[in-house]
Amino acid sequence: MNKNGYGPYTPTPSKALSNEISILLSEVGKLRDERRALQYEIAELMQLKSKHGAGGEFEPDWRPQMALLEQPPPPPPAIEAPPPPAPAPAGWRVVHKRPERKPRMIKSAPPPAPAPAPPPEPPKPDIPAWAQWRPNPLLAPAATPAPRMTPTPPSRRGLFGPATPPPK
Repeated sequence: MNKNGYGPYTPTPSKALSNEISILLSEVGKLRDERRALQYEIAELMQLKSKHGAGGEFEPDWRPQMALLEQPPPPPPAIEAPPPPAPAPAGWRVVHKRPERKPRMIKSAPPPAPAPAPPPEPPKPDIPAWAQWRPNPLLAPAATPAPRMTPTPPSRRGLFGPATPPPK
């Protein structure tokens, strides 16, 4: 016998309880699985009923009932002819011609005619052809004004005094 009073072949209560608990837990697991399967089956049956029931996929609400098909349709009510529409406004429009404008008088004198070009020099027989070439004075570019020299700006002062000189 051991301290608790149980023999070597008698199971202790903790071992017996653990075996019983494991059996009960396995039964609870099975019941849970069965419940889940039944819920799934119920959901499928409800889906099938909604598809085949009134307003479902296979028997929609818009299908006419047999009692309504047997009755002849009522005669259409007498429709009075609508009054003729009002005449549309004419599409032709009168376009008034603008009075002719008098040309403006130019008060400034026309620019002077360019001076006739001097006659070209006669070619010299001793010089090669390329050396005799002279530019056309009529095509000479106009004299461009000399570029203006902008004064250099005064040295800038920083926000807190003169700028720091660069490191040497």
